Amino acid sequence: MPAPDAIDLAIPARTRVIDISVPIAVGMHSYPGDPAPAIESVRQIPKGDVCNLSLLTMGSHTGTHVDAPYHFLADGPRLGDVGLERMIGEAVVVELRGRAAVDAAALRDVRLRKGDILLCRTDNSWRWEQPGFQKDFTYLTEDAAERLVAAGAHAVGMDYLSIEQFGSATFPVHHRLLGAGVFVIEGLDLRRVEPGRYTLVCLPLKMPALDGAPARAVLLA
Repeated sequence: MPAPDAIDLAIPARTRVIDISVPIAVGMHSYPGDPAPAIESVRQIPKGDVCNLSLLTMGSHTGTHVDAPYHFLADGPRLGDVGLERMIGEAVVVELRGRAAVDAAALRDVRLRKGDILLCRTDNSWRWEQPGFQKDFTYLTEDAAERLVAAGAHAVGMDYLSIEQFGSATFPVHHRLLGAGVFVIEGLDLRRVEPGRYTLVCLPLKMPALDGAPARAVLLA
């Protein structure tokens, strides 16, 4: 069994931890066609069992999750081939509310450093409050993806279940980003986060052969 990855991360003694993950629960927003999460009680103490135990069923892109390149690239790296440094590091949260799409023009004044993780705070974060999947979510455009690739971003995070415009048949943004090694984080909740720089820690379940996995994502301020 290979040794675990080691990452040097200096965390100040007084650090505020902001959870930007969405709760996984029955009835939550699920992308159309994806398996909806289900929770079944297998053992219950009130019924005489020695412990409580649940069976969880969900898709690999449920709630807050990460996309490995293999999600859209037939021969792309799987989750275990992507270094954790792509999901842990300096992140910049950008205020992008009021936009139907995040294009390159929307990012014109954003100072991105090589290795940054861009987190888009859009109207999507408030769509989580609405019942059922929201088809009109804010998405990333192809020219914005080109901007991120050119800037050397490590990853981009969007605050709904996809970075791609709903109804796309070819998924060009996913292909461009994942093909260039820009990691994709989806399903964030940035309602409680002010724009600015943070340290992001986004850890997907360690399922190395998969095309992606649910994750717990927090910002350190």
